[in-house]
Amino acid sequence: MSRKVHCVIMGGGRGTRLYPLTKLRCKPAVPLAGKYRLVDIPISNCINSGYNRIYLLSQFNTASLHRHVQDAYRFDRFGQGFVEILSAEQTEFGDDWYQGTADAVRRNLIHFGADKDDIFVILSGDQLYRMDFSKMVEEHLDRGAEITVAAKPVPTDEATGLGLLRVGESSRIVDFVEKPTDPEVIERLVPPELKSADGKNDRCLASMGIYVFNASSMLEALDGDATDFGKEVIPSLVGEKNVKCHIYDDYWEDIGTVRSFFEANLQLCDNHPQFDFYEQNHPIYNYPDLLPMSKFKNSKLIKTNFASGCVVGESNFTRCVLGVRSIIGDTCSFNNVVMMGADNYEVLSSEGTPVGVGANSKIENAIIDKNARIGKNVILSPQGMKDGWADQGENIYVRDGIVLVVKNGVVPDNTSIGSL
Repeated sequence: MSRKVHCVIMGGGRGTRLYPLTKLRCKPAVPLAGKYRLVDIPISNCINSGYNRIYLLSQFNTASLHRHVQDAYRFDRFGQGFVEILSAEQTEFGDDWYQGTADAVRRNLIHFGADKDDIFVILSGDQLYRMDFSKMVEEHLDRGAEITVAAKPVPTDEATGLGLLRVGESSRIVDFVEKPTDPEVIERLVPPELKSADGKNDRCLASMGIYVFNASSMLEALDGDATDFGKEVIPSLVGEKNVKCHIYDDYWEDIGTVRSFFEANLQLCDNHPQFDFYEQNHPIYNYPDLLPMSKFKNSKLIKTNFASGCVVGESNFTRCVLGVRSIIGDTCSFNNVVMMGADNYEVLSSEGTPVGVGANSKIENAIIDKNARIGKNVILSPQGMKDGWADQGENIYVRDGIVLVVKNGVVPDNTSIGSL
Protein backbone atom coordinates (compact mmCIF):
# COMPACT_ATOMS: atom_id res chain seq x y z
CA MET A 1 0.00 0.00 0.00
CA SER A 2 1.37 3.43 -0.93
CA ARG A 3 2.27 5.90 1.79
CA LYS A 4 -0.42 8.55 2.38
CA VAL A 5 0.20 12.17 3.33
CA HIS A 6 -2.34 13.67 5.74
CA CYS A 7 -2.40 17.48 5.97
CA VAL A 8 -3.76 18.88 9.23
CA ILE A 9 -4.51 22.61 9.46
CA MET A 10 -4.79 24.09 12.94
CA GLY A 11 -7.77 26.45 13.12
CA GLY A 12 -6.76 28.01 16.41
CA GLY A 13 -8.89 29.11 19.32
CA ARG A 14 -10.62 32.42 19.96
CA GLY A 15 -8.04 34.45 18.04
CA THR A 16 -7.95 37.17 20.70
CA ARG A 17 -5.08 39.07 19.05
CA LEU A 18 -7.21 39.45 15.89
CA TYR A 19 -10.28 40.66 17.80
CA PRO A 20 -12.75 42.08 16.73
CA LEU A 21 -12.19 40.40 13.35
CA THR A 22 -12.74 37.15 15.24
CA LYS A 23 -15.77 38.37 17.17
CA LEU A 24 -18.19 36.44 14.91
CA ARG A 25 -15.87 33.98 13.16
CA CYS A 26 -12.81 31.81 13.74
CA LYS A 27 -9.37 32.90 12.52
CA PRO A 28 -9.23 30.74 9.37
CA ALA A 29 -12.51 32.30 8.18
CA VAL A 30 -11.26 35.92 8.35
CA PRO A 31 -11.55 37.46 4.83
CA LEU A 32 -8.30 38.22 3.01
CA ALA A 33 -7.37 40.20 -0.11
CA GLY A 34 -10.89 41.12 -1.11
CA LYS A 35 -12.22 37.66 -2.03
CA TYR A 36 -10.34 34.98 -0.10
CA ARG A 37 -10.22 33.68 3.46
CA LEU A 38 -7.08 33.01 5.53
CA VAL A 39 -7.76 29.28 5.30
CA ASP A 40 -7.46 29.40 1.49
CA ILE A 41 -3.68 29.86 1.84
CA PRO A 42 -2.77 26.56 3.59
CA ILE A 43 -5.44 24.61 1.67
CA SER A 44 -4.13 25.93 -1.67
CA ASN A 45 -0.54 25.15 -0.66
CA CYS A 46 -1.62 21.57 0.09
CA ILE A 47 -3.42 21.17 -3.24
CA ASN A 48 -0.56 22.73 -5.21
CA SER A 49 1.81 20.32 -3.45
CA GLY A 50 -0.23 17.37 -4.71
CA TYR A 51 -1.85 16.60 -1.35
CA ASN A 52 -5.64 16.35 -1.17
CA ARG A 53 -6.29 14.66 2.19
CA ILE A 54 -6.82 17.81 4.23
CA TYR A 55 -8.25 18.12 7.75
CA LEU A 56 -9.12 21.45 9.34
CA LEU A 57 -9.30 21.45 13.14
CA SER A 58 -11.36 24.25 14.65
CA GLN A 59 -13.62 24.89 17.60
CA PHE A 60 -14.73 28.53 17.77
CA ASN A 61 -17.43 30.24 15.64
CA THR A 62 -17.09 27.75 12.79
CA ALA A 63 -20.33 28.41 10.88
CA SER A 64 -18.89 30.77 8.25
CA LEU A 65 -15.84 28.52 7.91
CA HIS A 66 -18.09 25.54 7.14
CA ARG A 67 -19.99 27.52 4.51
CA HIS A 68 -16.82 28.72 2.81
CA VAL A 69 -15.11 25.32 2.71
CA GLN A 70 -18.25 23.60 1.43
CA ASP A 71 -18.64 26.17 -1.36
CA ALA A 72 -14.97 26.34 -2.36
CA TYR A 73 -13.57 22.81 -2.11
CA ARG A 74 -15.51 20.07 -3.86
CA PHE A 75 -13.32 17.23 -5.08
CA ASP A 76 -14.50 14.62 -7.58
CA ARG A 77 -15.16 11.18 -6.12
CA PHE A 78 -12.53 9.52 -8.32
CA GLY A 79 -9.66 11.53 -6.84
CA GLN A 80 -10.65 10.64 -3.24
CA GLY A 81 -9.65 14.09 -2.08
CA PHE A 82 -11.39 16.15 0.61
CA VAL A 83 -11.20 19.07 2.99
CA GLU A 84 -12.84 17.95 6.21
CA ILE A 85 -13.56 20.21 9.18
CA LEU A 86 -13.17 18.51 12.56
CA SER A 87 -14.56 20.60 15.40
CA ALA A 88 -14.13 19.87 19.08
CA GLU A 89 -16.70 17.27 20.10
CA GLN A 90 -17.81 15.39 23.16
CA THR A 91 -16.54 11.81 23.30
CA GLU A 92 -16.10 9.12 25.92
CA PHE A 93 -12.54 10.42 26.39
CA GLY A 94 -13.46 14.05 27.08
CA ASP A 95 -16.00 16.81 26.58
CA ASP A 96 -13.97 20.04 26.82
CA TRP A 97 -12.31 22.32 24.25
CA TYR A 98 -9.06 21.56 22.49
CA GLN A 99 -6.33 22.53 24.94
CA GLY A 100 -3.71 23.24 22.27
CA THR A 101 -2.44 22.17 18.86
CA ALA A 102 -1.12 18.79 20.00
CA ASP A 103 -4.25 18.07 22.01
CA ALA A 104 -6.40 18.87 18.96
CA VAL A 105 -4.49 16.38 16.80
CA ARG A 106 -4.50 13.73 19.54
CA ARG A 107 -8.29 13.90 19.87
CA ASN A 108 -8.76 13.42 16.12
CA LEU A 109 -6.35 10.53 15.53
CA ILE A 110 -9.35 8.23 15.31
CA HIS A 111 -10.64 10.21 12.31
CA PHE A 112 -7.41 10.20 10.28
CA GLY A 113 -7.25 6.46 9.65
CA ALA A 114 -3.47 6.63 9.29
CA ASP A 115 -1.07 3.71 8.87
CA LYS A 116 2.24 3.74 10.74
CA ASP A 117 4.20 4.44 7.53
CA ASP A 118 2.10 7.49 6.60
CA ILE A 119 3.22 11.10 6.83
CA PHE A 120 1.53 13.99 8.63
CA VAL A 121 2.01 17.63 7.63
CA ILE A 122 0.90 19.94 10.47
CA LEU A 123 0.06 23.51 9.42
CA SER A 124 -1.19 26.79 10.84
CA GLY A 125 -4.38 28.38 9.56
CA ASP A 126 -3.35 32.05 9.84
CA GLN A 127 -0.20 32.52 7.77
CA LEU A 128 0.40 34.10 4.37
CA TYR A 129 3.02 32.28 2.26
CA ARG A 130 3.41 30.04 -0.76
CA MET A 131 5.24 26.75 -0.19
CA ASP A 132 5.59 23.37 -1.90
CA PHE A 133 5.19 20.91 0.96
CA SER A 134 6.19 17.99 -1.26
CA LYS A 135 9.79 19.27 -1.28
CA MET A 136 9.82 19.34 2.51
CA VAL A 137 8.32 15.85 2.70
CA GLU A 138 10.84 14.48 0.17
CA GLU A 139 13.70 16.04 2.12
CA HIS A 140 12.26 14.58 5.33
CA LEU A 141 12.21 11.08 3.81
CA ASP A 142 15.64 11.37 2.16
CA ARG A 143 17.22 12.36 5.46
CA GLY A 144 15.55 9.55 7.37
CA ALA A 145 14.06 12.10 9.76
CA GLU A 146 11.36 11.31 12.29
CA ILE A 147 10.21 14.93 12.55
CA THR A 148 11.07 17.93 10.37
CA VAL A 149 10.45 21.54 11.40
CA ALA A 150 10.21 24.32 8.78
CA ALA A 151 12.21 27.37 9.81
CA LYS A 152 12.74 30.84 8.38
CA PRO A 153 15.68 33.19 9.05
CA VAL A 154 14.36 36.31 10.84
CA PRO A 155 16.05 39.38 12.42
CA THR A 156 16.72 38.94 16.11
CA ASP A 157 14.58 41.97 16.96
CA GLU A 158 11.55 40.08 15.56
CA ALA A 159 12.33 36.83 17.34
CA THR A 160 10.65 37.24 20.73
CA GLY A 161 7.21 36.08 19.57
CA LEU A 162 8.46 33.00 17.72
CA GLY A 163 9.91 29.58 18.50
CA LEU A 164 13.67 29.68 17.82
CA LEU A 165 15.93 26.75 17.00
CA ARG A 166 19.60 25.97 16.50
CA VAL A 167 20.87 23.43 13.97
CA GLY A 168 23.89 21.15 14.26
CA GLU A 169 25.41 18.69 11.82
CA SER A 170 23.31 17.23 9.00
CA SER A 171 20.54 19.82 9.64
CA ARG A 172 19.66 18.16 12.94
CA ILE A 173 17.98 20.47 15.46
CA VAL A 174 19.98 20.59 18.69
CA ASP A 175 18.14 23.36 20.55
CA PHE A 176 14.57 24.71 20.48
CA VAL A 177 13.17 27.54 22.64
CA GLU A 178 9.57 28.71 22.33
CA LYS A 179 9.14 32.51 22.27
CA PRO A 180 12.28 33.51 24.23
CA THR A 181 12.50 37.01 25.71
CA ASP A 182 16.01 36.87 27.20
CA PRO A 183 18.46 38.59 24.78
CA GLU A 184 21.24 36.21 25.86
CA VAL A 185 19.11 33.18 24.91
CA ILE A 186 18.30 34.72 21.53
CA GLU A 187 21.99 35.51 20.92
CA ARG A 188 22.92 31.92 21.77
CA LEU A 189 20.57 30.68 19.07
CA VAL A 190 22.07 32.81 16.27
CA PRO A 191 23.97 30.43 13.93
CA PRO A 192 27.41 31.52 12.65
CA GLU A 193 26.22 31.79 9.05
CA LEU A 194 23.50 34.27 10.06
CA LYS A 195 25.72 36.58 12.13
CA SER A 196 26.44 40.05 10.76
CA ALA A 197 29.71 41.92 10.93
CA ASP A 198 28.37 44.56 13.32
CA GLY A 199 26.01 42.31 15.26
CA LYS A 200 23.09 44.64 14.53
CA ASN A 201 21.72 42.60 11.64
CA ASP A 202 22.00 39.13 13.16
CA ARG A 203 19.33 36.62 12.16
CA CYS A 204 18.16 33.42 13.77
CA LEU A 205 16.02 30.49 12.66
CA ALA A 206 12.38 30.80 13.66
CA SER A 207 9.91 27.94 13.55
CA MET A 208 7.09 28.55 11.06
CA GLY A 209 4.73 26.23 12.93
CA ILE A 210 4.93 23.78 10.02
CA TYR A 211 5.92 20.22 10.94
CA VAL A 212 6.32 16.94 9.09
CA PHE A 213 5.92 13.81 11.22
CA ASN A 214 6.26 10.14 10.51
CA ALA A 215 2.92 8.76 11.67
CA SER A 216 4.62 6.37 14.09
CA SER A 217 6.66 9.20 15.60
CA MET A 218 3.60 11.40 16.01
CA LEU A 219 1.61 8.65 17.70
CA GLU A 220 4.48 8.15 20.14
CA ALA A 221 4.88 11.89 20.74
CA LEU A 222 1.18 12.29 21.48
CA ASP A 223 1.09 9.33 23.88
CA GLY A 224 0.98 11.61 26.89
CA ASP A 225 -0.64 14.81 28.06
CA ALA A 226 1.37 17.45 26.15
CA THR A 227 -1.08 19.98 24.71
CA ASP A 228 0.98 22.13 22.30
CA PHE A 229 3.49 21.27 19.56
CA GLY A 230 5.61 24.42 19.82
CA LYS A 231 5.68 24.78 23.59
CA GLU A 232 5.96 21.14 24.64
CA VAL A 233 6.13 18.44 21.97
CA ILE A 234 8.92 19.70 19.70
CA PRO A 235 11.25 20.89 22.53
CA SER A 236 10.82 17.53 24.29
CA LEU A 237 11.76 15.60 21.13
CA VAL A 238 14.96 17.52 20.40
CA GLY A 239 17.81 15.28 21.52
CA GLU A 240 15.47 12.30 21.83
CA LYS A 241 14.37 11.92 18.20
CA ASN A 242 15.94 12.59 14.82
CA VAL A 243 14.47 16.09 14.39
CA LYS A 244 15.60 17.89 11.24
CA CYS A 245 15.24 21.46 10.00
CA HIS A 246 13.87 22.51 6.60
CA ILE A 247 14.97 26.05 5.68
CA TYR A 248 12.43 28.30 3.95
CA ASP A 249 13.81 31.75 3.07
CA ASP A 250 10.96 33.44 1.23
CA TYR A 251 7.96 35.61 2.09
CA TRP A 252 6.08 34.35 5.14
CA GLU A 253 3.82 36.41 7.35
CA ASP A 254 2.25 35.19 10.57
CA ILE A 255 -1.11 36.99 10.55
CA GLY A 256 -1.68 36.88 14.26
CA THR A 257 -2.49 40.54 15.00
CA VAL A 258 -4.73 43.24 13.56
CA ARG A 259 -1.66 45.22 12.47
CA SER A 260 -0.06 42.28 10.64
CA PHE A 261 -3.40 41.48 8.97
CA PHE A 262 -3.81 45.11 7.87
CA GLU A 263 -0.29 45.37 6.44
CA ALA A 264 -0.48 41.96 4.73
CA ASN A 265 -3.55 43.16 2.84
CA LEU A 266 -2.22 46.58 1.90
CA GLN A 267 1.13 45.27 0.63
CA LEU A 268 -0.91 43.61 -2.13
CA CYS A 269 -1.42 47.13 -3.56
CA ASP A 270 2.32 47.56 -4.23
CA ASN A 271 3.61 47.31 -7.78
CA HIS A 272 5.56 44.21 -6.82
CA PRO A 273 3.85 42.72 -3.75
CA GLN A 274 5.83 40.31 -1.62
CA PHE A 275 2.99 37.83 -1.91
CA ASP A 276 1.61 37.61 -5.44
CA PHE A 277 -1.93 36.33 -5.99
CA TYR A 278 -1.27 36.47 -9.73
CA GLU A 279 1.14 33.51 -9.65
CA GLN A 280 -0.41 31.25 -12.27
CA ASN A 281 1.50 28.05 -11.53
CA HIS A 282 0.60 28.04 -7.84
CA PRO A 283 -2.85 29.62 -7.61
CA ILE A 284 -4.74 30.42 -4.44
CA TYR A 285 -8.12 28.70 -4.68
CA ASN A 286 -11.48 30.07 -3.67
CA TYR A 287 -15.22 29.62 -4.20
CA PRO A 288 -16.54 30.05 -7.78
CA ASP A 289 -16.94 33.74 -8.61
CA LEU A 290 -20.34 34.30 -10.23
CA LEU A 291 -20.51 38.04 -9.51
CA PRO A 292 -20.84 40.77 -12.15
CA MET A 293 -18.00 43.13 -13.01
CA SER A 294 -17.20 46.02 -10.69
CA LYS A 295 -18.20 49.49 -11.86
CA PHE A 296 -16.79 52.90 -10.93
CA LYS A 297 -18.29 56.32 -11.67
CA ASN A 298 -15.35 58.55 -12.59
CA SER A 299 -13.41 57.45 -9.49
CA LYS A 300 -9.74 58.15 -8.84
CA LEU A 301 -7.84 54.96 -7.93
CA ILE A 302 -4.23 55.00 -6.74
CA LYS A 303 -2.64 51.64 -5.89
CA THR A 304 -6.07 50.20 -5.17
CA ASN A 305 -7.26 46.62 -5.66
CA PHE A 306 -10.92 45.72 -5.99
CA ALA A 307 -12.78 42.44 -6.24
CA SER A 308 -15.87 41.56 -8.28
CA GLY A 309 -19.29 43.08 -7.86
CA CYS A 310 -18.29 46.50 -6.49
CA VAL A 311 -20.45 49.58 -7.18
CA VAL A 312 -18.50 52.77 -6.51
CA GLY A 313 -19.47 56.41 -6.91
CA GLU A 314 -17.30 59.38 -7.86
CA SER A 315 -14.77 59.01 -5.03
CA ASN A 316 -11.02 58.89 -4.37
CA PHE A 317 -9.03 55.85 -3.19
CA THR A 318 -5.37 55.62 -2.24
CA ARG A 319 -3.85 52.25 -1.33
CA CYS A 320 -7.06 50.39 -0.62
CA VAL A 321 -8.39 46.85 -0.94
CA LEU A 322 -12.10 46.66 -1.76
CA GLY A 323 -13.77 43.28 -1.23
CA VAL A 324 -16.63 41.65 -3.13
CA ARG A 325 -19.85 43.70 -3.37
CA SER A 326 -18.32 46.84 -1.85
CA ILE A 327 -20.85 49.65 -2.22
CA ILE A 328 -19.50 53.22 -1.88
CA GLY A 329 -21.26 56.54 -2.51
CA ASP A 330 -20.10 59.78 -4.16
CA THR A 331 -17.45 62.22 -2.89
CA CYS A 332 -15.87 59.76 -0.48
CA SER A 333 -12.18 59.68 0.37
CA PHE A 334 -10.43 56.42 1.34
CA ASN A 335 -6.77 56.24 2.37
CA ASN A 336 -5.19 52.96 3.55
CA VAL A 337 -8.48 51.10 3.87
CA VAL A 338 -9.27 47.38 3.79
CA MET A 339 -12.98 46.97 3.03
CA MET A 340 -14.26 43.39 3.07
CA GLY A 341 -17.50 44.06 1.18
CA ALA A 342 -20.74 42.18 1.68
CA ASP A 343 -22.17 38.67 1.56
CA ASN A 344 -25.20 39.71 -0.49
CA TYR A 345 -26.71 42.64 -2.34
CA GLU A 346 -29.74 44.12 -0.65
CA VAL A 347 -32.88 45.72 -1.96
CA LEU A 348 -32.57 49.45 -1.30
CA SER A 349 -35.16 51.07 0.91
CA SER A 350 -35.66 54.47 2.46
CA GLU A 351 -35.33 53.08 5.98
CA GLY A 352 -32.10 52.55 7.88
CA THR A 353 -28.48 52.74 6.75
CA PRO A 354 -27.75 50.62 3.66
CA VAL A 355 -24.86 48.17 3.43
CA GLY A 356 -21.72 49.97 2.29
CA VAL A 357 -20.44 53.52 2.76
CA GLY A 358 -22.60 56.61 2.27
CA ALA A 359 -21.70 59.76 0.35
CA ASN A 360 -19.15 62.32 1.52
CA SER A 361 -17.47 59.99 4.03
CA LYS A 362 -13.75 60.18 4.79
CA ILE A 363 -11.96 57.07 6.08
CA GLU A 364 -8.27 56.35 6.68
CA ASN A 365 -6.17 53.60 8.26
CA ALA A 366 -9.22 51.41 8.67
CA ILE A 367 -10.64 47.93 8.28
CA ILE A 368 -14.32 47.74 7.35
CA ASP A 369 -15.60 44.24 8.02
CA LYS A 370 -18.28 42.36 6.08
CA ASN A 371 -21.81 43.77 5.76
CA ALA A 372 -20.95 47.00 7.59
CA ARG A 373 -23.37 49.93 7.22
CA ILE A 374 -21.65 53.32 7.27
CA GLY A 375 -23.82 56.37 6.76
CA LYS A 376 -23.24 59.70 5.03
CA ASN A 377 -20.77 62.41 6.13
CA VAL A 378 -18.86 59.95 8.36
CA ILE A 379 -15.25 60.49 9.47
CA LEU A 380 -13.27 57.46 10.66
CA SER A 381 -9.61 57.62 11.68
CA PRO A 382 -7.53 56.15 14.52
CA GLN A 383 -5.66 59.45 14.88
CA GLY A 384 -5.88 60.60 18.51
CA MET A 385 -7.88 57.53 19.58
CA LYS A 386 -7.02 55.04 22.33
CA ASP A 387 -7.36 51.27 21.85
CA GLY A 388 -10.81 49.91 22.64
CA TRP A 389 -14.42 50.56 21.69
CA ALA A 390 -14.89 54.01 20.18
CA ASP A 391 -18.70 54.14 20.33
CA GLN A 392 -21.41 53.12 22.78
CA GLY A 393 -22.99 50.64 20.39
CA GLU A 394 -19.72 48.67 20.01
CA ASN A 395 -19.64 49.01 16.24
CA ILE A 396 -16.25 50.76 16.01
CA TYR A 397 -13.05 49.46 17.61
CA VAL A 398 -9.52 50.87 17.63
CA ARG A 399 -6.54 48.54 17.85
CA ASP A 400 -2.86 48.65 16.82
CA GLY A 401 -3.34 52.13 15.35
CA ILE A 402 -6.20 50.98 13.11
CA VAL A 403 -9.90 51.76 13.32
CA LEU A 404 -12.21 48.79 12.67
CA VAL A 405 -15.89 48.69 11.85
CA VAL A 406 -17.08 45.26 13.00
CA LYS A 407 -18.94 42.71 10.92
CA ASN A 408 -22.61 43.78 10.54
CA GLY A 409 -21.72 47.02 12.32
CA VAL A 410 -23.82 50.18 11.88
CA VAL A 411 -22.27 53.67 11.85
CA PRO A 412 -24.94 56.42 11.68
CA ASP A 413 -24.78 59.51 9.47
CA ASN A 414 -22.44 62.32 10.65
CA THR A 415 -20.44 60.07 13.01
CA SER A 416 -16.92 61.40 13.64
CA ILE A 417 -14.23 59.15 15.13
CA GLY A 418 -10.65 60.40 15.34
CA SER A 419 -9.16 63.26 13.38
CA LEU A 420 -8.01 63.67 9.77
